[in-house]
Amino acid sequence: MYNLRMTPHARALAARLAGDLRAVAAGRLRAVVVYGPHVHDHAIDDGQVHVLAIVRDLGFADLEMLARSERDWRRAGLATPFIVDEAEFAGSFDAFPIEFGVILAHHEMLEGDDPFVGRSIDPGDLRRACEVQVRSHLLHLREGYLETAGDPAAIHALVASSAGPLLSLLTHLARLAGKDARTPEALGAIAGEWTGTPGAVLTDVLALAARRSDAVDAARLFPAYLGAVERLAAFVDRWVDQA
Repeated sequence: MYNLRMTPHARALAARLAGDLRAVAAGRLRAVVVYGPHVHDHAIDDGQVHVLAIVRDLGFADLEMLARSERDWRRAGLATPFIVDEAEFAGSFDAFPIEFGVILAHHEMLEGDDPFVGRSIDPGDLRRACEVQVRSHLLHLREGYLETAGDPAAIHALVASSAGPLLSLLTHLARLAGKDARTPEALGAIAGEWTGTPGAVLTDVLALAARRSDAVDAARLFPAYLGAVERLAAFVDRWVDQA
């Protein structure tokens, strides 16, 4: 049975998008999947609704026609849909293990057969993707700090903008390690164990992702934050894949 957890708001918006997709792709539309926070066990109605669509023989003409609806989708509260060609779908899991892992973990079907049945993310693929992500995060922090020229307000903006990607990274690493961590505090504590860093350091950064920025002095926190990410990169680099 579909839509066991999907919020009514998300269902209505996804149905609207599915109608637009059907008008363009007709019988080539194989599946419409809603994923993200709107279909968690404790679903919310905040933020944009994310949809994956699988289309047979996806071509430029399809994209050209769908692009005309993009502004309307955005105004309604829909994220730009993730549209995948049916023939490419199965071969994409090793290339995008993080992205498909997120969808696999929390998704609900709106139309078609569930394309994730019987599929899983290879731990080795996920570990390599996490390594790329953590190294990119580290390079971004170093480069971004130089661009701040030491200005506290600019450093605060840098740390705040990095909080969301850090939350995503730590969530993926926790899943890879088989850890049940659903809050910033739990993720910060686990990462603190991995890096020998007080859990409060990363938890304070993650607080910025939750928009609790007034409680965090990001400029003062930055050196410890950078050191924690350096050690996290080293930890992931030497992580022995047990799969």
